[in-house]
Amino acid sequence: MDTRLSPQWGNPALGLSVGLGTLIDKFEEHDGPVRGVCFHRTQPLFVSGGDDYKIKVWNYRLRRCMFTLLGHLDYIRTVQFHNEYPWIVSASDDQTVRIWNWQSRSCIAVLTGHNHYVMSAQFHPTQDLVVSASLDQTIRVWDTTGLRDKTVSITSMGMGGMMGPMGGRMGNRGVAGSLGSGADMFGTTDAIVKYVLEGHERGVNWASFHPTMPLIVSGSDDRLIKIWRMGDGKAWEVDTLRGHFNNVSAVFFTPKKDLIISDSEDRTIRVWDATKRVAIHTFKRENDRFWILAVHPTNSLIAAGHDSGMVVFKLDRERPVFGLGSSSSHGGQSLYLANGGYLTVQNIDQARPQPGTTEITPQSTSLASLRRPPNAMVSSLRSLMVNPFSSTDMNAIVMYVDQQGVGSYDLYSCTNAQLAQGLRDPLAPKEGAACNGACFVSRNRLAVLHRDNTIGLYNLNNELVKKFDPPVPKNQSNVEAIYQGGNNKVLLRSGEVVQLFDFNARSVVGEITVAGGVRYVVWSKNMDYVAFLGKHNITLANGRNLELLHSLHENVRVKSGVWDETQPGVFVFTTLSHIKYTIVNGDYGIINSLANVYYLCRVAKQSVVYLDRENVIHKRPFNNAEYCFKIALWQKRYDDVKKWIKQARICGNVGIGYLKSKGYPEVALQFVDDPLTRFNLSLEFGHLDEALSCAKKIDQKGVWDRLGKEALRQGNVQMVEMVYQKTRNLSGLSFLYLSTGNRDKLKKMLAIAKKRNDPMERFNTSMFLGDVEERVRVLAEAGQLPLATIMANGYGMTRDKEASSLLQPPVPLTRAATTNWPLLMSMEQIFDNKWAGVEEAAVAVDEEAQQTTFLPGFDDDEEEGGTAPNAGGGFDGSRVFDIDFELPISAWGDDALASTEEEVDIGNAWGSDEDLGSLGDLDLPAGPEVQAVDDSVVTPGEGYSRRWLRNRKMVPDLIAAGDFDEALATLQRRIGLINAIPLKPLFEEVYSATRCSLPSLPLEPSIALPVVTSTSSRLGVPGAEIEPAGLFTVQFLLGKLREGHKLTTMGKFRDSLDVFRYVLQACTMATAGNTEEEAQLTEFIEVCSQYVQGMRLETSRRELPHDQVNRSLELSAYFTCVNLQPSHHLLTLRAAMTQNFKAHNYLTAANMARRLMLGNFGASKTPEVVNQARKILAVCEQKGTDAHEINFDSSDTDPRLIICSRTMTIIDSSRGEAVVRCPYCSANYKAAYAGSLCDVCQLSEIGARVLGVQFRPI
Repeated sequence: MDTRLSPQWGNPALGLSVGLGTLIDKFEEHDGPVRGVCFHRTQPLFVSGGDDYKIKVWNYRLRRCMFTLLGHLDYIRTVQFHNEYPWIVSASDDQTVRIWNWQSRSCIAVLTGHNHYVMSAQFHPTQDLVVSASLDQTIRVWDTTGLRDKTVSITSMGMGGMMGPMGGRMGNRGVAGSLGSGADMFGTTDAIVKYVLEGHERGVNWASFHPTMPLIVSGSDDRLIKIWRMGDGKAWEVDTLRGHFNNVSAVFFTPKKDLIISDSEDRTIRVWDATKRVAIHTFKRENDRFWILAVHPTNSLIAAGHDSGMVVFKLDRERPVFGLGSSSSHGGQSLYLANGGYLTVQNIDQARPQPGTTEITPQSTSLASLRRPPNAMVSSLRSLMVNPFSSTDMNAIVMYVDQQGVGSYDLYSCTNAQLAQGLRDPLAPKEGAACNGACFVSRNRLAVLHRDNTIGLYNLNNELVKKFDPPVPKNQSNVEAIYQGGNNKVLLRSGEVVQLFDFNARSVVGEITVAGGVRYVVWSKNMDYVAFLGKHNITLANGRNLELLHSLHENVRVKSGVWDETQPGVFVFTTLSHIKYTIVNGDYGIINSLANVYYLCRVAKQSVVYLDRENVIHKRPFNNAEYCFKIALWQKRYDDVKKWIKQARICGNVGIGYLKSKGYPEVALQFVDDPLTRFNLSLEFGHLDEALSCAKKIDQKGVWDRLGKEALRQGNVQMVEMVYQKTRNLSGLSFLYLSTGNRDKLKKMLAIAKKRNDPMERFNTSMFLGDVEERVRVLAEAGQLPLATIMANGYGMTRDKEASSLLQPPVPLTRAATTNWPLLMSMEQIFDNKWAGVEEAAVAVDEEAQQTTFLPGFDDDEEEGGTAPNAGGGFDGSRVFDIDFELPISAWGDDALASTEEEVDIGNAWGSDEDLGSLGDLDLPAGPEVQAVDDSVVTPGEGYSRRWLRNRKMVPDLIAAGDFDEALATLQRRIGLINAIPLKPLFEEVYSATRCSLPSLPLEPSIALPVVTSTSSRLGVPGAEIEPAGLFTVQFLLGKLREGHKLTTMGKFRDSLDVFRYVLQACTMATAGNTEEEAQLTEFIEVCSQYVQGMRLETSRRELPHDQVNRSLELSAYFTCVNLQPSHHLLTLRAAMTQNFKAHNYLTAANMARRLMLGNFGASKTPEVVNQARKILAVCEQKGTDAHEINFDSSDTDPRLIICSRTMTIIDSSRGEAVVRCPYCSANYKAAYAGSLCDVCQLSEIGARVLGVQFRPI
């Protein structure tokens, strides 16, 4: 059995992807087990050898076997590609080692000399050597220099760089041909034995070279690992490693550290210090023996095969330990790096990459020595944090975690002036005690999470200043980690819950749940945003209150991430294979792919600074045009949008699809040349002129039909007419002329129908024109003489025409034959204005302001929450017309009238200048003198709102009149209101219910009318009493209550909770007409309060984890004590009885059964229910025990519990526990919650003293 790692992918040859943990492919052509496999370093090839004596070379891209090498006479143990030559070495049970040329597909050497199975054979990484291990207890080192000289020719000899089977050149080396193995014509051998190493007492299973040193390590069935050194002409044993208890299967040197790793049939993998020659760590499996090892040639991945599969792992973290400082002595951003046992600071701002590479060598200053690692395998370094709150001093925390998972930290401090002058001596660390984490919270304070789950505040001398217990979220046991959270704030992680804790207020100011947990926290430069990085998840939140902005899931592991310093709201992160970005508005994308894993340090000014796993600093420019364009579009910075469109090549279907999905198809037009695509986009955002030009280029009937429909929808009469003429849609033209009142063109359509001899079209057009004679003529010509006669007689065409009038079709009031319907300004016009330059855009805006045309989202006053001038007739994006139902009194003043006269020009369209002829013959009634009106002033009448509040100022009256502030103040006095947010939609409903709009003439605003009660007097009578129509009447609320009861019966508790809470909050705006209705409303409040408490108990119980059985049983028992309807009370008892019986709480189940049998539940109490309760009671009385202890008296058959509505626990008044209540819904609470918001009604202050709710005027 063999396992190898791909040098390009880091994937095992068995086909498992390390990054994803999924099977990539499977190759099945060997007959029997496959014992050896190896990837080629550069070509997409791998080689395998098995028990069928065959060596197969595969192309994993083509997914097929390229060819098979035959020659071995027994099982093949191992195979390996040479790093430079087109060679394969194989070891077999036929006691030989063979070297193959996979280009010529032939065997070029057979190495004989072992007298037992050859268990492994490997090439040296750089020299012409082969090492083989055999069960004959020897290790042989073969010199292949002669083979190389014989079989590999230089390009200058005429080969010219031979082409490999994959079509790529094989460098400067080629194959001289299929040369024979063994001795040449002069008797020299191709490969000779250079060393024979003897010392193992049993068969040797494995031998491998050191990557750089002249060392060999071997493992044997004698349970020993031996290290051998090669010298000039001889090799000898250096040391022996003892520790395995069974046969050693494989052993390797690691390429990056002085370590030896081995596995054995004793079910362990052991790590050895190659310098000290001691074991430093052991990995063990309980039931699986290890058979093979593979070490990646460039990174620290290790794969091991065992009886039941394989495992891929690392010996230590490869993530570099670094931190970015906000200021430094070098005058720019500095990178603090923990590497090689030292803490250094690097000036990354002024450094430039070396020519032809991305590596930079910034000016570096060594600050301090770090702790020595516990052993050669692990460094114990975990993180490095630089104080971002101090601009004059350098303070850094270096976190360590030992192999047992215990953390500790060192604190380093100095001034920037000392850094500028240069440190004479390394900084001395201030060592901290064992902890779970530490972070800076201010300029001179750091917070430490102790292992006893307390937080300590320390000064820069590492002296404890204050200590306290952190808040622990619900359903969590302790705080697991602490992160920086801003000035005097920290982030506390408990499971998947992260809290933002303020030290000054000693309270949690924000909380968020991050799926998958949090590994790293990254803050933006100005602390506005925070990113939580998990294994596969990224969560972006608001930095002030941890409000969730966006979450993202990646299929591969997220490695690092930083916020772009020049583009707020953009988070750039890396995975195993890509650099990606995400924006707080939810957009995300890929910047570029990666060949290696990188860890981002800084992103600013279109450049990225990152570290690789070798702690080498890189800096290179990168293309951020895509997310700069997206965020500029999101923030409506259209000048920047223009810049990115012109400077960056943002095009393609992805860009077009993005713009369409975000509602900017007009911008997508800038990238499209195809006429059909431009036509579709133009129709999508209503650009008819552009669509028309595209339709002319395409010139297809279907395209013209679509254009006509869109033009008709927008009211573009000229374009609809042109399209109908283009497509010969005569019936459509006739109807268009009818609807626009264009009788002249209708007559032309009648003439065209005559020429086309189309009687149906003639008849329809004559109907549109009201031409009865033409209709009679059409019927007569069509042979329908009876119908023609009936029509002629019906219209009286045979009688005196002057004595009658024809029935004509209605004539449109507005004849818009040449006038299109007015439209909003298109987004393209906005973009044109923006893109034409700042000055041109300003001029365009001024012109638009004079025309009183406004567009949503582009007015400065609208963005600031104000109201734009003349916006009453404009559009605000959420409604079509902004109708002001009641004009203020000031609107009737002289100034308003004067401005109206100035802005509106009453022209000839109203007929004021028409010649009326002679009016002298008309008798007009006597009227007042004109001069008497000159000095009179028209005084506006009293508005409806004032008349509503004249005699009654109840809460719904104040809302209807628009006096929301006074309504809220009244509720504050009446019910102790402290949270008005739930009432906002109810206020809007009540306000809208008292107003209606009557359509007026075309192009005229609608007429606003009030909605009053049926008992109000006539509106037109001055001084008459009127009352606004009430929305939340007793009948309406009763219907809602019935809906809530129905949802409760159906078991939809969450929906039922919403309905009952809606009724409870709506009762604050209800009015009663008499004493009976007042009593009903009071009862509604009590019923809703009880049902809301009951639904909260049940929904909370259903949200509990499965392991909290005691709490679940408690909540079900409390639910039975809520005052519900008898049918619902019966359902709660049945549910609690069943749950307690299944949980083996027989005493509590018996209590529920007795209460069910003794209670009066009416028709709901069927014989089947009683029989079930009787059976359960009999079983429970036999058992007589409770498996779970809950806070409920199972002996009380009539429990009257006082339950705290916040903690959902019993308030024991017999023990002196005080009870406070909500002044509105009467919900019970413990005294500690007085002054806070009620959880039932979500409106009132608990324990407040108020006047009480009022439903009728006194």
